[in-house]
Amino acid sequence: MNQHWQWMTAIIFVGSFMSVDAGPAKTEKKSAKKKEAVMQEDWKSKPEAYWKAHLTPEQYEIMRKKGTERAFTGQYDHHFEGGLYRCASCGFELFKSEDKFDSGCGWPAFSAPIDSKHIEEHIDNSYGMNRTEVLCPKCGGHLGHVFNDGPKEKGGMRYCINSASISFEAAKPSVPSEKKKSSTPAKK
Repeated sequence: MNQHWQWMTAIIFVGSFMSVDAGPAKTEKKSAKKKEAVMQEDWKSKPEAYWKAHLTPEQYEIMRKKGTERAFTGQYDHHFEGGLYRCASCGFELFKSEDKFDSGCGWPAFSAPIDSKHIEEHIDNSYGMNRTEVLCPKCGGHLGHVFNDGPKEKGGMRYCINSASISFEAAKPSVPSEKKKSSTPAKK
């Protein structure tokens, strides 16, 4: 009997140092708090050294130096899974998968951002062209350009975005709700 209690004490002692999975609800709350903290952070004032350390060389060249990836090489060009596209630098929500379409241009194309406040647009006259540059409003990262040759039925715009400038978050599968129980008793 004494040996039994020694084992139980040892198990309780060791168990007190182990973390316990709090389940999905607590994890979702932590995730929501983390996302809120990310959105509160002042991303636009971060020094270039920060971006060099936190982005891949390709992402740094595109997002901070306004480069462009080669056409038809980006991982999201022909990606059509349901979910959200976020800024690769700061995680800000930019585009929904239902607004993505295959434009044939060689870059991911969207007919609209999630909301007009979820992008910034600036005139870009570089390389002798007159274009409209698209940037992340949270961190100022270069995303791509917008053109007025998109699907007419969706507003006519084509947001031509570099794959290196975005990350993808798959849609969570919906859990079917339990059928509502009838408040009236069944007839016999």
